[in-house]
Amino acid sequence: MLEAVPNVSEGREVSVIAAIGQAFRSSASLLDVHSDPDHHRSVFTLAGEQGPLADALVAGVSRASELIDLRRHEGVHPRIGVVDLVPLVPLRSEEMERAAAAALLVARRLGEELGLSVFLYGEIGEGRRPAFYRRGGLAELERRVSSGELAPAFGAPKLDLRTGATLVGARKPLVAYNLILATDSVEAAREIAAVVRESGGGLPGVQAIGLRLPRSGLVQVSMNVLDLDRTPLHDAVERVRVEARRRGIEIADGELVGLVPESVYTAARAAGVDVPGVDEGRVLERALPL
Repeated sequence: MLEAVPNVSEGREVSVIAAIGQAFRSSASLLDVHSDPDHHRSVFTLAGEQGPLADALVAGVSRASELIDLRRHEGVHPRIGVVDLVPLVPLRSEEMERAAAAALLVARRLGEELGLSVFLYGEIGEGRRPAFYRRGGLAELERRVSSGELAPAFGAPKLDLRTGATLVGARKPLVAYNLILATDSVEAAREIAAVVRESGGGLPGVQAIGLRLPRSGLVQVSMNVLDLDRTPLHDAVERVRVEARRRGIEIADGELVGLVPESVYTAARAAGVDVPGVDEGRVLERALPL
């Protein structure tokens, strides 16, 4: 069994999200759906055997491509496609080879059967991260493709601006987690994110950006903790909390996107660190079908 975590550029229309979820669960277990209207994004967590999971991903991406027009999409989260991210994740570290094979199968089918422009990342994409393709947004990606700098691995060689591009990869488990700050200062959120993320000299394997959430009127530090061995989630949360307090700001709330491995939950409890939004009900292994 493998996990898949497709990211869909729709976080507001309940009926559209439900229809896409129904397609994803056609031959796989749909474990969780996290939708955010400010990010205008939904993250679906699926699990299944390689073949049925590939069928489910193709069905869900197809449905999303029918229902969403990226030309009319706006949201605070970076995105380059209607379904711009399709990661395949092994449930055990020794199964990365199987996850990579499944990811290549899915990528090929999305290109050949749906005609999408598909790029590869992670274990099947020379270690590239999604940010490599997302920088500058879809317009910049289109320019890079037109200039010959990049070419899709599968599917249409020219980007369709209605559906955009899809990134397919295999990767280790990560945690996507947002901390809401008790301030309306997006500058403070960006300062904290810059100090916390690895590229700014902060925590290893941590990506972070500061965002204003226009619909809620809040600001957040949005993180991806990519290497849970080097930086446990609770360490990243505590670092944000410390940096916020240095600026006279408290943490208002936390938001987990998707599910976490049980080891993440257990480590946070053992360390005695409060990680809002992470409890027994958010543990991946406890949500898996028997």
